[in-house]
Amino acid sequence: MKFVDQAKIYISSGHGGAGCVSFRREKYIPKGGPDGGDGGRGGDVVIEAVSQKETLLRFHLNQHFQAGNGRPGQGRRRSGEAGPEVRLAVPPGTVVFDADTDELLADLAEPGAAYLAAKGGRGGLGNCNFASGGHRTPRYAQPGEDGFKRRLRLELRLLADAGLVGYPNVGKSTLISKVSAAKPKIADYPFTTLTPNLGVVAVDGERDYDGPTFVMADLPGLIDGAAKGAGLGHQFLKHLSRCAVLVHVLDPLRLNLEQPERDLEKIKKELRAFDHELSKKPRLIAVSKMDLAEGLAAVQALRKAKPRTKIFPFSSATGEGLLELKRAIWQDIAKFRAKEAAAAAQEKKHEED
Repeated sequence: MKFVDQAKIYISSGHGGAGCVSFRREKYIPKGGPDGGDGGRGGDVVIEAVSQKETLLRFHLNQHFQAGNGRPGQGRRRSGEAGPEVRLAVPPGTVVFDADTDELLADLAEPGAAYLAAKGGRGGLGNCNFASGGHRTPRYAQPGEDGFKRRLRLELRLLADAGLVGYPNVGKSTLISKVSAAKPKIADYPFTTLTPNLGVVAVDGERDYDGPTFVMADLPGLIDGAAKGAGLGHQFLKHLSRCAVLVHVLDPLRLNLEQPERDLEKIKKELRAFDHELSKKPRLIAVSKMDLAEGLAAVQALRKAKPRTKIFPFSSATGEGLLELKRAIWQDIAKFRAKEAAAAAQEKKHEED
């Protein structure tokens, strides 16, 4: 399935049905009076997060959605039928923006979360609602209200706890394939990863999912100028916004031992240029390919240049350092989750008070 993480759609809610002008006429009832029913309400347009959905591809194939109109009222006080609503199923993590004002409208982070994107027009009142002692034969009714039209931009932001960042071919895809069941494309040429890959990582064992687990995202490699549109990685940097921690993977083969921190600063600069909040996230430094001779020299140079920063060397080929790296990632995720839970509890307490 093609991975599509952004789409623009046009939606219209249904018009309300018109109220009815009618009078009761039955044998032996000379003064039946008005009995026109109300028009039906127009259908709503609702956007709902559904766990079975993984991409916004559907909205590239079909961009226009319109709910049904309400039926007009009828005599004998019969109300018109409401127009059918339209429910648009999107992947969890979808963010809804107004395409004209760029205003954030909804963040559908959890499965089952829904947003009323366009409310249907109200149905008009029939003439039976306007009868009074001074006016017993009203010959008018209300028209139905018009529906609501708007343009929306849907943006998918993956629900990942940890994100792998770095230059192309530093070992990110191999890493996620070793610590999870994800099967990304792996090759010895740049940009083999063209779309993000997600994997569920068991912290204490390769397949021990009874213990703590987290979701890891492998993003396409970044290059200099990514925040301004260079390369592929800039298209997917938004998926890092939900991550609790970023794992910066370094390749010892391309590291400059005289200035080992240069790659770290370059990637951090790209993250800051794209979204300043990304540069504030906790970041772990991991050096891959420790089965190679250059690995030890690279780690020593980094530790000398950044003595206060903990470096996590690992080898996806031999498994060296993978457990320590997973546990370090989990520690930052656990802190983030505890902080989020405390904030949610505080907000709930405030609402109850």
